[in-house]
Amino acid sequence: MGLNKSIASHAESVEEKYQEMTSAPIGHTLAVLSAPAIVSNLVSTIYNLADTYFIGQISTSASGAIGIAYATMTLIQGIGFFFGQGTGNALSRELGAKEPEKASQVATVGVALAFLCGLLVAVFGHVFLRQICLIAGSTDTILPYAMTYIGIILAGAPWMATSLVLNCQLRFAGYSFFSMIGLVSGALLNFVLAPVLIFVCGLGIAGAGLATITCEAVSFTILLVMIHKTGILKLSRANFKPTAKMLRVIANGGFPSLCRQVVFGFATVTLNSAARPYGDAAIAAIAIVQRIMSLGNCVQIGIGQGFQPLCGYNYGAHNFARVKRAFRDSVLIAIAIIATFCAVVYFAAVPIVTLMRDDPKVIDIAVRTLRYQCFSLPLTGLAMLTNFLLQTTGKMWRATFLGVARLGIILAPVVLVLSHLFGLAGVECAQAVSDTITMLISLPMAYSILHELTLRQEAIDAKRKAGQAQG
Repeated sequence: MGLNKSIASHAESVEEKYQEMTSAPIGHTLAVLSAPAIVSNLVSTIYNLADTYFIGQISTSASGAIGIAYATMTLIQGIGFFFGQGTGNALSRELGAKEPEKASQVATVGVALAFLCGLLVAVFGHVFLRQICLIAGSTDTILPYAMTYIGIILAGAPWMATSLVLNCQLRFAGYSFFSMIGLVSGALLNFVLAPVLIFVCGLGIAGAGLATITCEAVSFTILLVMIHKTGILKLSRANFKPTAKMLRVIANGGFPSLCRQVVFGFATVTLNSAARPYGDAAIAAIAIVQRIMSLGNCVQIGIGQGFQPLCGYNYGAHNFARVKRAFRDSVLIAIAIIATFCAVVYFAAVPIVTLMRDDPKVIDIAVRTLRYQCFSLPLTGLAMLTNFLLQTTGKMWRATFLGVARLGIILAPVVLVLSHLFGLAGVECAQAVSDTITMLISLPMAYSILHELTLRQEAIDAKRKAGQAQG
C-alpha cells in the first residue's frame, strides 16, 4: 500500500512539473526558475568577495594566492559542471519525454562518478601541489600562501564537485528553489565561519580554506536531502546502471561545461603569468577584478540556468517555438540587467576596489581593468545564452567551441599579443577585447540554431495540419 502511494505521488510530481514547464507563461516560469539561481549565485559570489576582503587583511601576497587558486578551483568545478550539466541536460529531456525512471538512473550515475573523480583530483593534487602553484603563476612570495590554501581546498574536492552536480540536477528538474537553499545555506555559514577561523582562531589563510570546504560539505548534505524531498529523482544504488550510451549522453551535455572550466583555469594562468612581471600587486588586482565582475557574470549565469530546464523540457516535448521565445526573453533580460550593473560599477570602481585591498598599486591596476570590463560585459549575455541553448539541445561541438572561445581560443592570444605590445595596459584590457570578439562570433551561431528550431517547428506544424485535414 505504502509503495503504491509513493509511486502515485512520484508520478503526480512528474506530471505537475511537466505541465508547468511546457504550458505556464514563459515570463513567469523563467522568473521562478531564474530568481533562485541568481540568488544562489549572488550569495556565493558575495561570499567570495567577503573571502577576498578577509584574506586581503592578511597581505597582498595572500590576496594573490586567491588568484593562483582559481586554476585548481576551476578544475574541481569543471568536474562538477561536467557531470551536473551532462546529467541535468539529459534528465530534463527525459522528464520532458515523460521518462522519470531513466532520469533517475542518469542522475545517480552522475553523482557517483563526480564523487569518484573529485577523490582522484584530491589525491593527485596533493602529490603535485607545489608544481600546480608554480604553473598557475605563483611568485616566490605568494607560494607559501597558495600551497596552504590550495592544499586544504583539494581535501574537499569530492564533495565540492558532487554538490555542484546535485545543484544542477535540482535546477534541471525544475526545482531551483531547493537548489538555492542548499547553496545559500553553505555560503551564509561561510560568512560567519571564515572570519572566526582566520582572525579569532589565528589560522590565517588556512582558516579561509577550512571554512570553504566545511561549508561545501554542509551544502552537499542539504542538497542530498532536498533532492530526496522533491520525489522527482530517486538516487539509489539500484539506479546506478551506467551504460555506454548513457555515458555518451552525459559527455555530450557536459563536455562544453568541462571545456569552459578548463579554459577558464587556463585563462587565469595566462593572466597571472602576464601580470607576474609587474609583481604581487598586479596578480592581486586581477584576482580582485575577477571576483567583482563575477557578480555580473553570476546574474547572467543564473538567467541561463533558469532558461536551461525550460529549454530542456520543451525540447524534449518537441515544443521548439516555446524554446525560441524563452531564449529571446532570456537574452533581453540579461543584457538589460548587466548594462545597469556595469554602469554602477564603473562609477564606483575606486571605493569597491579599495574595500577589497587598500594598496595604492593594487587599486591603480584594478580600477583600470575593472572599467575596461564594464564596457564589454553586457555584450557577453548573447554569447552565454547561445551557449546554454546549444548545450541543452545537445549541440555539443558548437557549444564547446563557443564556450571555450571567450576564455581560451580568444583570450590567450589576446593577452599574449596585447601584453607584448602595451605591457601592463595590454593585460588590463585583454578581457574586454576578448569579450567583444566573442560576442561577434556568437551572432551567426545564435542565428543558426534558432533557424534550425524554426524549421523543426514548421515541420511539426505542417504534420499536425495534415493530420487534421485527413481527420
